[in-house]
Amino acid sequence: MKTLIKNVLIIPMTERDLSLQGDIGIDGTRIAFVGSADKSFVPDTVLDGTGMIAMPSLVNAHTHLSMELMRNYKDTCANLQDWLGEIFPIEDKLTASDIRIVSDLGIAELIKGGTTTFADMYFFAHETGKAVVESGVRACLGLTLFGDVEDSRRRVQERGPLMEAVAAQSNGRIRVDIAPHAIYTCSTATYRYAHDYAKANKTAMHTHLSETDKEVQDSISRFNRTPGDYLASIGCFDDIRTYLAHCVHSTDAELSRFTAYDIGIVHNPTSNCKLASGIAPIAKIRQAGIPLALGTDGASSNNNLNLIEEMHIASLLCTVSTGNTMALTPYDTVRMATAGGAEVLGLDDRIGTLEAGKDADLILVDTKKSHMTPLNNPFSALVFSAQASDVDTVFCQGRLLMQNRRLTTIEETEAMRKTELCWKDILTRA
Repeated sequence: MKTLIKNVLIIPMTERDLSLQGDIGIDGTRIAFVGSADKSFVPDTVLDGTGMIAMPSLVNAHTHLSMELMRNYKDTCANLQDWLGEIFPIEDKLTASDIRIVSDLGIAELIKGGTTTFADMYFFAHETGKAVVESGVRACLGLTLFGDVEDSRRRVQERGPLMEAVAAQSNGRIRVDIAPHAIYTCSTATYRYAHDYAKANKTAMHTHLSETDKEVQDSISRFNRTPGDYLASIGCFDDIRTYLAHCVHSTDAELSRFTAYDIGIVHNPTSNCKLASGIAPIAKIRQAGIPLALGTDGASSNNNLNLIEEMHIASLLCTVSTGNTMALTPYDTVRMATAGGAEVLGLDDRIGTLEAGKDADLILVDTKKSHMTPLNNPFSALVFSAQASDVDTVFCQGRLLMQNRRLTTIEETEAMRKTELCWKDILTRA
């Protein structure tokens, strides 16, 4: 199947502030060309991109997809710890069936906001994987660990094969990562076990780090080290790829130390604001040269999966916290949501930019809107003006997942109905 997208404003994310008017060819799962049409390319389908921005699809590098169930629930807790105290009891009631149901809704929301790749950390991840396979998106699914190493080994033994079996059906769109939750929920032995798993399986480790000041102070009291220094001291970052969610309270010394490892950081601005965790030092992270991505966190602490909104908030927070409007330019912000996310997840050889030979993960954003007119600078428009509802068309690995705002692989109304029934049932469980 060959698709030609004609007369579109292209933001390839291959060069700072580069945009060009031209065409894009998709051949099967890959991008055939970007810019000038190859005369030998005979398309089966032609899309008119007039008035559209074509760009790499977005990468949500940290979320808990099935927390869609707890959206708008317990929204006035004092801090992260109080919020977790309300959420953990609900999570104890969840079943594999619940996760399968709500994963469809979460993926529908991702696609409608232009996201086709997400990194997830949650329970029964093989059920989310089934939804990924059917919907056509891409995911790094965390095999999530809590508690001591015995419990962690049991989780891996029980759920690892289920996740690998689902990944095998995904045409390379699912990678199984290891995801110890946090230093306050996982033992030292669990983190070492997670590291060894990632190294042995040539995959990545995904964890929360330094999300709150309390976490940092507790780590200093318990280990006589800050969270990042603690994990480094036990060899947790050695010879593996690691992506760290939040790092709101990472110190200058920690950031400097991170540069010695294959570490990326995922900024979750809305969640950090909502839970009063603080403002991550994005300017310092960038200055240190650490790869940066964007994430929404879960829909219970956000309360959506809208990465376009995260771009807007990330930019504003960086400006107000540094007093420098150039600390994070619009291009830099868009990069965090595209090429930066791909880099942090270790997928930049396949996605994140529009280049011939890469997987055809791309979106068309409709600029023919009052709030996008005039389109003086497309990067500024995406960060400061665009809405998730402006995403018109979505491809992942060359497959059309949404066109003219209509999903092609998920029955959204049915996903909403099932999620509502599921939540009502959960609330009745003892």
